[in-house]
Amino acid sequence: MDNLFMILLLVSMLALPVFVIMSIISFVKKDGLKGKKMLKFSGISFAAIIVTAIGVGATTDPIETSNKDKEKVETVAKVEEKVEETPEEKAARETKETEEKALAEQKAKEEAEAKAKADAEAKAKAEAKAKEESVPREYKSALKKAEAYAKTMHMSKAGIYDQLTSEYGENFPAEAAKYATDNIVFDWKENALKKAQSYAETMSMSDAAIYDQLVSEYGEKFTPEEAQYAIDNLK
Repeated sequence: MDNLFMILLLVSMLALPVFVIMSIISFVKKDGLKGKKMLKFSGISFAAIIVTAIGVGATTDPIETSNKDKEKVETVAKVEEKVEETPEEKAARETKETEEKALAEQKAKEEAEAKAKADAEAKAKAEAKAKEESVPREYKSALKKAEAYAKTMHMSKAGIYDQLTSEYGENFPAEAAKYATDNIVFDWKENALKKAQSYAETMSMSDAAIYDQLVSEYGEKFTPEEAQYAIDNLK
């Protein structure tokens, strides 16, 4: 659009002096009709110059203003870039950046540790569940029986195994009984102590006799360490 205005302005400026000169020549030659006609064209050319000049100004001013504003912003930015930090400002900025970096690293470390812990717990639960599901029903039953004998009758691990496998007892297969005694978690020393107290209170036995009964192959079948613990703590 601004190019069109420029062309019209240029044409009008070239045409104006031509029409003026031709009108002067016509009046000199006493050709009034032609002279008036040339004057009319001169007026039209002059008006066209005014209009196109206004049009060019209207289209170029915003651009020039925009360019000036842009130059002003760039100048301000350059001035700001040239402003150097004071030692105090630089130290404060570096301290802040160091603290932010340390916090970010600490957060990342904590998140990684939490994720690793959650993954480990999930893996352990999955493995435990898979292991439990793979255990035969009879093995689980043997383990429950073993826990019952340990809690209610205060038997030793070896004594429980014999009871589980005995044809006069629970009659479990040896593999099921072994699974039960391998997986039962119990305080066998406390069981030995409770057995020792029972012998002492009900049968008034000596410490040596109680010890022999606790470790006897035909008795309770506690280990020597468990039996000694019972004797040492007997009241």
